[in-house]
Amino acid sequence: MGSTSAENTGDTPANGVGRRDLIKRSAALGLISVPTASFLSACASGGGNDGSGENEGETSESNPFGVKEGSKLDVVIFKGGYGDDYAKAWEAAFKKKWGVTSVHTGTQEITGKLQPRFNAGNPPDIVDDSGAQQIPIDVLHKNGQLLDLAEVLDAPSVDDPGKKVRDMLIPGTLDAGMQEGKVVALNYIYTVWGLWYSGKLFREKGWEAPRTWDDFLAVCKDAKSQGIGGLAHQGKYPYYINVAIMDLIAKKGGLDAMKAIDNLDPRAFVGSDAAQEAIEAVYEVVEKGYLMPGTNGLTHNESQTRWNQYKAAFVTSGSWLENEQLKQTPADFDMKFLPMPLLPGSALPFEAIRAGSGEPFIIPSKARNLPAAKEFMRMMLSKEWSTVFAKEANSLTILKDGVDANVRLRPGTQSTVEASRAAGDNTFRYLYTEWYSEMGTAIENASNELMARRIQPKEWLKRAQTAVDKQAKDPASKKNRRD
Repeated sequence: MGSTSAENTGDTPANGVGRRDLIKRSAALGLISVPTASFLSACASGGGNDGSGENEGETSESNPFGVKEGSKLDVVIFKGGYGDDYAKAWEAAFKKKWGVTSVHTGTQEITGKLQPRFNAGNPPDIVDDSGAQQIPIDVLHKNGQLLDLAEVLDAPSVDDPGKKVRDMLIPGTLDAGMQEGKVVALNYIYTVWGLWYSGKLFREKGWEAPRTWDDFLAVCKDAKSQGIGGLAHQGKYPYYINVAIMDLIAKKGGLDAMKAIDNLDPRAFVGSDAAQEAIEAVYEVVEKGYLMPGTNGLTHNESQTRWNQYKAAFVTSGSWLENEQLKQTPADFDMKFLPMPLLPGSALPFEAIRAGSGEPFIIPSKARNLPAAKEFMRMMLSKEWSTVFAKEANSLTILKDGVDANVRLRPGTQSTVEASRAAGDNTFRYLYTEWYSEMGTAIENASNELMARRIQPKEWLKRAQTAVDKQAKDPASKKNRRD
């Protein structure tokens, strides 16, 4: 991960998130927001924030933002794989410390509930802007509706007031929340993306976890011969199949192939050998009938549940999958994470994984209780609150050394820890999904057509490149750049 304005200190590789500290701590990996299902038109800025002054208290060393006792905090949490119990625990702790009562909303309908409020100039104070109905961060930013989080990140850390909040975070994890050089979203959870399988099913069938794409296809072929789908594709949310496509591009072509996409290169897709080989490899799964039957018409939950029922060998997802599927996963399923298998001649090793921060929390610029919202976010980045999150949500956060050693993780999440150790510094992370939501949606739509056999790989490359070229014409895109 990275942009020209992002910090790159310590052991952070220029191309990705620094990992040695995380590995030393055996840090677990958490989930990411499920990306936007469709691009939203710009939310109109509404009226003013007339009530802000009434929520301003006296500032001090221990109260840097001037939280006012007796005020109210409007909190909206995406109630997805993590649930929202962790946030309720945070809110109880916040009330105990500051005397601020939270109005809590847990929902998956982020756009439906919040877009009218943003339009009216009456947004919540702090939002977990995630899920299939996420309001795109770039849209909110372009309309001046997000607070620059520099004041929070430069405030004294709760755990060590001698250090800034930003100094307590895993290096590189702020990059995903940057727009035009400013951090406007705090991606709170550390995430990996890749393939997932059942250890139990693989043992029963005598399959080995594949390290090459040919071996992956061989497992899919054997699965098909036994009446089992090879790959479960979350057809109604093509973001998920792009996990495979984009991982294959990055691992085949190396970091330059990944950066070409983020940097809107005129040869990002058309003219890229890595992109061509990747999309042809994924289409081979379609052509040979290795997709789980009916998978193109399913939501992510429906497709993943059938995978939990042993109706497919593999599914693509991020490391929120285990939490999201807790109720549907058999006790002996033995969920396992797998880095994307390699195409021949790949530039990156098999162990390389897409990894970085996810689950963006935002503070609207027109929030009525900005002092409390800033303090709430500062406390999110304390060891106490990070540990609460780990216990409730089976994941770690972007806070270095942020979780008590007695916290135990479930098998699937633990397997991502092992993958993280094996990857070392071989991590990569796309940023176009955060920078350019319209472009991301166009590529997802092309992938949906491809998986349904309505277009061929050549047309997919053409549509993806068209989306890149269109985005490159936006003058604002010149402010987002990876080196």
